[in-house]
Amino acid sequence: MKVVVIGCTHAGTAAVVNIAALYRDAKVTVYERNDNISFLSCGIALNVEGIVKDPATLFYSSPEKLAELGVETRMKHDVVSVNVADKKLRVRNVETGQEFDDTYDKLVVTSGSWPVEPKIENSGLDNILLCKNYGHAQEIIRRTKTAQRIAIVGAGYIGTELAEAFEVQGKSVVLIDQAPQILAKYLDPEMVACPQQLYLDRGIELAFNQTVEAFVDDGRGGVAAVKTDGGEYKADMVVLCVGFRPNTAIFRGQLDMTPNGAIRVDEYMRTSAPDVLAAGDCCAVHNNASGRPEYIPLATNAVRMGTLVARNLKNPTTKHPGAQGTSGIKIYDWNIASTGLTEIVAREMGLDAASSTLRDNYRPEFMPTTSELLLRIVYERGSGRLLGAQLQSKADLTQSINALSVCIQQRMTVEELAFTDFFFQPHYNKPWNFLNSVALKVLPPL
Repeated sequence: MKVVVIGCTHAGTAAVVNIAALYRDAKVTVYERNDNISFLSCGIALNVEGIVKDPATLFYSSPEKLAELGVETRMKHDVVSVNVADKKLRVRNVETGQEFDDTYDKLVVTSGSWPVEPKIENSGLDNILLCKNYGHAQEIIRRTKTAQRIAIVGAGYIGTELAEAFEVQGKSVVLIDQAPQILAKYLDPEMVACPQQLYLDRGIELAFNQTVEAFVDDGRGGVAAVKTDGGEYKADMVVLCVGFRPNTAIFRGQLDMTPNGAIRVDEYMRTSAPDVLAAGDCCAVHNNASGRPEYIPLATNAVRMGTLVARNLKNPTTKHPGAQGTSGIKIYDWNIASTGLTEIVAREMGLDAASSTLRDNYRPEFMPTTSELLLRIVYERGSGRLLGAQLQSKADLTQSINALSVCIQQRMTVEELAFTDFFFQPHYNKPWNFLNSVALKVLPPL
């Protein structure tokens, strides 16, 4: 069995390692356009801040490790076209420009994503950077050494993490977004007051509800400022973090896709073409909260889907259970996590959503210390089905969001959550666990 894998970051690495283990007769060839594999881009901000000293430690595999499994990894080789009807592909050697053809019995598409690059006037100026791969990480680290005023466009996870990292390094930082808040896809407005105040307290400027219109030239080909529809912000370095789009252009017209170009797969990771499977950031995944296929580019989704590709390569054996978009972030000394839909997003989807919010100490006040948590659950009126949850606290309670992720996946109701069996021990919680308490607030009086 000849298996060709396109791309080898998280989903690709998971697929390749498991294919090699499960199918001893498989001849596996990986085509990767970059000069490295398996880079954890979530560590870029940690490297900028100095928590991770060496970015080379952010790799968890290599062509050499894959070779030990019998896998041929061809680095700096870009797949420029695929004919899924004939099971053929054309590959370009990025270094030499030479092109050649290859064939496959099974094709695994793990081509990942690329940062959205909005069409903005003067976007080609020097010191306007992207943040995705190892090359970007090296460039950001290098240029941060001389930059003094840094503008970050996009207040999602990457942008908010970089804002803290640059501020810790003594830089002047402005965080710009079209949304009215940070982490708008993950947290409702009531849940961002504390983290946003942390940024303001440390001198980070927040420029929300603003669209970037142009970058200002410093007269030497570099960036001097960011001009928005709400003002102008001086900057000698800009990092664009406005989202990602799937790397799927070569499959347009051949594979079924969502409107944004994410490949549609079934629960066994099979695409609309025979013998073509896909996983990771190039795909849509079934969202258990919304009940729809959605684009959720997370490393956790990627490794699960890549592993499932391997298990289902020959025959459909193991179903994907769906995802909730569960994620977490640490902002200074606050721990924040979320899963499923925010109340705003749920309503935008047409769901009759409501929420319950709990502010309480996470363990008894008679303990030597305790600290406050803020927890919100989102649910569907009528059915009571859980749709999402958000939590923040100084104590690390983020694993509770993993529990709520399971609740959403299993289509639990608020009433069921209210009386779910959780242990009590004063070191960790109260007799009524806070997950029970936030749900109990929803139950109507008899």
